[in-house]
Amino acid sequence: MATDIKGTTHAVDASAVLGLLPVRPRLLGLGEPTHGADSLLDVRNDLFRELVEDHGFRTIAIESDCLTGLVVDDYVAGGPGTLDDVMERGFSHGFGASAANRELVRWMRARNEGRPADQRLRFAGFDGPLEITGAASPRQALTSLHRFLADQVAADLLPCTADTLDRLLGADDRWPEPAAMMDPARSVGRSADAKELQLLAVDLAALLDARTPELLAATSRADVERARLYARTAVGLLTYHHWMADTSPGRMERLLGQRASMMAANLLAVAEQGPALAYAHNGHLQRERSSMRMGDLPLRWWSAGALVSDRLGDDYAFLATLLGTLRHHGVDAPPPDSVEGLLYALPEDRCLVDPTRFATAVGGTPVAQRVSPWFGYAPYDPAHLAATDGIVFVKDVPRD
Repeated sequence: MATDIKGTTHAVDASAVLGLLPVRPRLLGLGEPTHGADSLLDVRNDLFRELVEDHGFRTIAIESDCLTGLVVDDYVAGGPGTLDDVMERGFSHGFGASAANRELVRWMRARNEGRPADQRLRFAGFDGPLEITGAASPRQALTSLHRFLADQVAADLLPCTADTLDRLLGADDRWPEPAAMMDPARSVGRSADAKELQLLAVDLAALLDARTPELLAATSRADVERARLYARTAVGLLTYHHWMADTSPGRMERLLGQRASMMAANLLAVAEQGPALAYAHNGHLQRERSSMRMGDLPLRWWSAGALVSDRLGDDYAFLATLLGTLRHHGVDAPPPDSVEGLLYALPEDRCLVDPTRFATAVGGTPVAQRVSPWFGYAPYDPAHLAATDGIVFVKDVPRD
């Protein structure tokens, strides 16, 4: 079988990737099957450099907090601060500890040096301010949006004062309540204060949209884009907290779907400035419906990639990254009848695979889905081949 599929592979480079696609996309999604493997991020960094230098890409968006990502974006544009500080404050989920992420930020700042603003590289986080155990206070998003509008429009147009927001928000530590994930009664998401904040967030976002022409004239497009990010995040976070306090059977699917919707909205905003590379777990960027089990409860929701693909069509493309081994986590050589196993039999350490030609080469031979012995690694589902534009295969992933 390895001989049959060898003709479906290419070297992993930007020209080969774009050659698989009908058009150059505004948003190219590159997934990973596990977090925390710098060797996979090195592949991402190499591909992004080539996309920038040879194909005009200007932005990278990663699965990290969209608000903390502003710290990184300011730094790579030449702003003040140190690389150590930016890596500590500019990433969520522990991603700031990655040497490959550090190298990405260093390279972007060096690349931007001396370039005009319209030619600089941009960095974006596209996840919400969310962690598995809870969601952040909406304070930063709400107060930043209010401050921007208060500086530009008449006070009588604002739905509330800054003091009112401060009173309703209360102490920030009451919002990210870890116990609320399993006990909705511990969430403040449906309190009287939270309900009033939801209405105010929607009003502030509507005011921003209604006054956009004068705001663009008085400030800059970058300032208005940032205000829109604050608006999306404020409304999205308060909606997430609302569902955190829900007690219906659909609660968890609504939470997962809300996170995906927030991701998709941020990715669509990035794509407006395109072309851009998005990097996240395969499950977030795939076109197929996502699924997981929580205890005995099966959960299904539409991924951010599915939502974005429906909006962008051919302007969105998705590359799934697959791996052969992750031995330090007990992931040994894959079964020979899985997609990973078929690719593992090839001599290349890494390669780019055309899924359409791969499926043709395999023909009617059944391809099994690999089973992972470790919860942190998600094998590729061969049923997704038709909805995947390219596969990046990395044979062995060492301990960093």
